[in-house]
Amino acid sequence: MPRKPTATKEQIIDGAFRLIRKEGPEALTARNLAAELGCSTQPVMYQFPNLSELKELAYQRADQFHTEYIMSTESLLETGLRYIRFASEETHLFRFLFQSGHFDGANFLDMIRDEEPGGLLSIVAAEMKLPAKDAAPAFEALFIAVHGYASLIANNAIKYDPAAIENTLTSIAAGLLGEDD
Repeated sequence: MPRKPTATKEQIIDGAFRLIRKEGPEALTARNLAAELGCSTQPVMYQFPNLSELKELAYQRADQFHTEYIMSTESLLETGLRYIRFASEETHLFRFLFQSGHFDGANFLDMIRDEEPGGLLSIVAAEMKLPAKDAAPAFEALFIAVHGYASLIANNAIKYDPAAIENTLTSIAAGLLGEDD
């Protein structure tokens, strides 16, 4: 009878998530993961003969972690600031989620076309006090600024300066609302 694996599937997924979080997705190898888990490579390879399934499950875990991180606020501005702070604090996860070519969620155009009540655009319209028809262009401009900041920070192209970022995002929002007098 084969021996019982020393690491469960869930422990391996958690280990893969931790490894990617600490060192980036390129560090996800059976050998590195076994070292992270304190076991041999055998349990890893037994549960995941092909690491692509494990990478997908680690991606889902990272996506859930990211969503919980940024969505713990009601404010549109704070959500954007948390998205950028995530890129600063969780650089490897941000790059794994948004710069690895792996993103499999709704694409940007799907997000801004979601006009369901309670959907993203209705939140943008309500918070910015905009007519529904103006919510998509406003969200697009703000999202591009937020994601641009986050990408630049995650790639060490600019320093993370929360006060300056908040000032810029507030100015962009004011400009979109015609309050930039």
